[in-house]
Amino acid sequence: MKKFTLSLKIAFSFSVFLGFLVLSGFDLPEEQTFFIQNFLTKYYDNDAQMKDIKRYEINVTNTGFCRYRKVFNNGKEEYFAFNLSRFKSMDYYGTTTKGDLYLRTKNDDVIVQTRNDRKGEIDSMGTYVVIPLKNIDVQELNELADRFKRVNESLLASNK
Repeated sequence: MKKFTLSLKIAFSFSVFLGFLVLSGFDLPEEQTFFIQNFLTKYYDNDAQMKDIKRYEINVTNTGFCRYRKVFNNGKEEYFAFNLSRFKSMDYYGTTTKGDLYLRTKNDDVIVQTRNDRKGEIDSMGTYVVIPLKNIDVQELNELADRFKRVNESLLASNK
């Protein structure tokens, strides 16, 4: 009987260990979105628009939305949002010290809204979002592109 319980304990311990190894090898979408949000916030270029923008918000949610909001000193607000499952590609124009990151979608999938604008409030759709970045190198940009692709693939797989 003792031999049976010892074998049972070993088998149970082995299965728990094996389960831990299998689950630790997968990247959760929440980790990817957290990384993307922290990355964009860390390298955001405040200096590029310091005189015009009072504050900004970048939010990448666990449900797969990327939101970028700018509030200008005159009260005008610009809001951009898209679902990461519609992400197509990423382009960076500039140098390692300063540039613009273009996040492109498959079609007109970016929600563009303006509020408190003298020209009127606008609700439209676009194909990209532009985020100013600074002090970023090529390896970090490649890592960001890889994370966007991973989130996109996991969201597409979960929607099937």
